[in-house]
Amino acid sequence: MKPNLRISIQTLLQTGRAQREIARVIGVDPKTVRRIARESKSPGVATGICAGKAAFPVENPSPRPPAPAATPSACAIYREWIEAQLVLGRNAMSIYQDLVERHGFTHAYNSVKRFVARLKAREPERFDVLDALPGEEAQVDFGEGAPTRQTNGKYRRPYLFVMTLKYSGKSFRKVVWKADQQSWARLHEEAFWTFNGSVQYVVLDNLKQGVVRPDLYEPAINSVYAAVLAHYGAVADAARVADPNRKGTVENAIQHTQSTALKGRKFESIEEQNVWLAHWEERWAAPRIHGRKKRQVLAMFAEEKPALRALPAERFRYFRESSHTVDDSGLVQVLRSYYAAIPAAPGSIVTVRVYDHDVEIFDGAGALLRRHPRSFVPGHFEMKDSDRIFNPSRETLRLLGKAEKLGPHCLALGRDIFLRYGRAGQKALYGMTNLPRTYAKADIENAAMRVMTMSQPSYQALKRILERHAADTELQKMSPDLQQSGPHIRQIEEYHAFFERVQPRFDDQSTDNL
Repeated sequence: MKPNLRISIQTLLQTGRAQREIARVIGVDPKTVRRIARESKSPGVATGICAGKAAFPVENPSPRPPAPAATPSACAIYREWIEAQLVLGRNAMSIYQDLVERHGFTHAYNSVKRFVARLKAREPERFDVLDALPGEEAQVDFGEGAPTRQTNGKYRRPYLFVMTLKYSGKSFRKVVWKADQQSWARLHEEAFWTFNGSVQYVVLDNLKQGVVRPDLYEPAINSVYAAVLAHYGAVADAARVADPNRKGTVENAIQHTQSTALKGRKFESIEEQNVWLAHWEERWAAPRIHGRKKRQVLAMFAEEKPALRALPAERFRYFRESSHTVDDSGLVQVLRSYYAAIPAAPGSIVTVRVYDHDVEIFDGAGALLRRHPRSFVPGHFEMKDSDRIFNPSRETLRLLGKAEKLGPHCLALGRDIFLRYGRAGQKALYGMTNLPRTYAKADIENAAMRVMTMSQPSYQALKRILERHAADTELQKMSPDLQQSGPHIRQIEEYHAFFERVQPRFDDQSTDNL
């Protein structure tokens, strides 16, 4: 107990106040008041002079007779066996029962109970004084603030956040209604900007806002919280489970705030309480003399400020992180919208961070896969055309681009077909753009020019023209050029003489047939 509280209790006891009334006024347990009352009345303590009364000599009581020598316990002969049972976690009753049944123990249970209690007794634990260099460490924790009126008119205690610099003892205090992971991270950021600098390490216990999975050797830190600390050049140093002494500085700061700044107060709004905490810190807490270091907190903070890490140019961009499964289309559904996660395979698990205006997708190793603008339209698909799988309904522009490479008349024919038939005409566009596999581009362009003069241009007309042109070309290759004269060709006069000789015979045969 602090000396000032002990002196106050002793003074009130001397005035004759009731012990329960003293406990209520001082704010301590009634058992503590009774213990101090017994210590004050113990023999050998000097009594002083009561106010307004003469001092009378007080006769010392007669000494008590010496205590008899302690007799050995009946359980001493079973000491090793009992110690082994205690290591197994057994209690005194189970040990007593086994002593009776297995070893023929004839004494009472209280004998075993007293012996076990002596074996379990430990010497007071000794703690080291933890110090830190300027700017090296800050300690954080949540406590309870003073009763504050809510919007429904009822009073409730908000969460009291305190960050205390280990070297100087300078603290940042703020009360909030919500104590989720993002609020926890935002309070750290606000504290850093209030101190005008950050620290190297932030010591915290294993509360769920900061530590996702407690572990003795490698605790898992909340991703948003870890990202905020990394943005400000700090690292989270989680204390061991059930080891609050590691962050005793902030524990004392919370107790000091609750017992001095907020004790017995009520506030009409949470803003009013925060204004009071800021005023109390500036007027009373910061100028005080530190209890252990015996120096002013403000003076030590002035020494520590140059050692704080410089703040970044911009504040942290907060996000919400979650895990999602990639569907068969290569998309993940986030807040009723869909975003491409390619090259992540369908069925794989990816991590999604949702910012105010962006969405980032990471693979299992933490590598950034995609960054998309955030959509606020339910059912919207955010996917580039290059990410889409082949789909004929989205091939029009590509096919027209291929037709344009064949020539302007081919492009005009493709547009005419699509305008008249719509998506159904894309099959004809596929056929036209595949003609260069068989025919020359110049022939295709010339044929398209002839087709465009028709009243109903079509792919079939284009193909027929190309087929006829190809057939004529092939026939010319197979048939040699005709000649009027040559070494193997008779003269035309010989053919005339031959027909003059043969013609009368044909005429006579025709007359006979009649």
